[in-house]
Amino acid sequence: MSKKKENLRELSQDELSKKLVALREDLRVIRFKTEGAKSKNVKESLALRKNIARVLTAINQK
Repeated sequence: MSKKKENLRELSQDELSKKLVALREDLRVIRFKTEGAKSKNVKESLALRKNIARVLTAINQK
């Protein structure tokens, strides 16, 4: 897990913003998929939200 944090710290502000947009889009897609049918991977949305929080933390630290 520390590798992810180190990688985020090395990214520039623009790269972090792009990563944040992509993660939020993935989360939105997963939410709409689960509306119609049950998701096979229940923990996927939880992991995405944690990654979004990590990116936001990295942005706020800069």
